[in-house]
Amino acid sequence: MEGMGKKPRRPRRAFTPEFKAEIVEVCRRGDRTIVQVARDFDLTETAVREWVKQADLDAGTRHDGLTSDERDELARLRRENRRLREDVDILKRATAFFAKETR
Repeated sequence: MEGMGKKPRRPRRAFTPEFKAEIVEVCRRGDRTIVQVARDFDLTETAVREWVKQADLDAGTRHDGLTSDERDELARLRRENRRLREDVDILKRATAFFAKETR
């Protein structure tokens, strides 16, 4: 029998920050394990663990990763860095072009 034990990949779903926060709250109450919460709400265990970890990082109760603000800043800085590198490349080409023109 083909595909035994191989679960079909579920389509990627988007969840609001409010929903994630509520799931994290349910996990923190302590009356259900992360595995049970994931099962009860039809979520992947990995996703629920990530949400709990991120909430702990944001709350300052764990320090082995970036807070959401730090992640946002990093993404913004990377975009800005990429833009500046592109600008520098354009200016280099323009400079080379004008140097040739004035010879």
